[in-house]
Amino acid sequence: MNLPTSSWWTWLAVAALGTFHGLNPAMGWLFAVALGLYRRSRRVVLLSLIPIAFGHAVAAGSMLMAGLSLGMVIDHTVLNRVCGTLLIGWAAWHALRGHRMRPLVGMQTGLAGLAVWSFVVAGSHGAGLMLIPALMPMCGALSNATGIGSTATIATVALFVHTAAMLLTTGVIALAVYDHFGVAGLRTKWLNFDLLWSGTLATCGAIQLAL
Repeated sequence: MNLPTSSWWTWLAVAALGTFHGLNPAMGWLFAVALGLYRRSRRVVLLSLIPIAFGHAVAAGSMLMAGLSLGMVIDHTVLNRVCGTLLIGWAAWHALRGHRMRPLVGMQTGLAGLAVWSFVVAGSHGAGLMLIPALMPMCGALSNATGIGSTATIATVALFVHTAAMLLTTGVIALAVYDHFGVAGLRTKWLNFDLLWSGTLATCGAIQLAL
């Protein structure tokens, strides 16, 4: 089976979401920098990227596969409405309450703690749900033509592309902050992601409702 190349915008959207997730300090790079500074090791910063990417991929992949699997048994129009409403509701919750979440791990946690933190944050931030609006049309068309196996293949490749983009972005920022800017400089040189993230969730929900 050849992956569809005509839907290039789909892969661009998947990679762009990975980049956006990597920009968010809550997704892990801030923890990687803090752990590297605590242990005074650039190598630790790089090693921290592995559990961060793993936790993110597991959370996003679980949500993505659940949503696309439901698309095999539920009418796509109904599923789009449900997912869109859920994303908008999630955006409202995140805007009102999400920033009050208490960290499950400290800035000096180990690599296992980073994986847990990455998994929890990616899941609570709706990382996997954001991918569904981009992949649903292509996966739906393929499942009707060639079956469930094609959907699983597309989802797997999409998750790999998304995680690779997230990992690259996370690594670049973590090393830049560790080597040049320092954590203190972020107070004046970084965006507040809470409002931006809520807006992105709501936008993805609106797109889902429009499909």
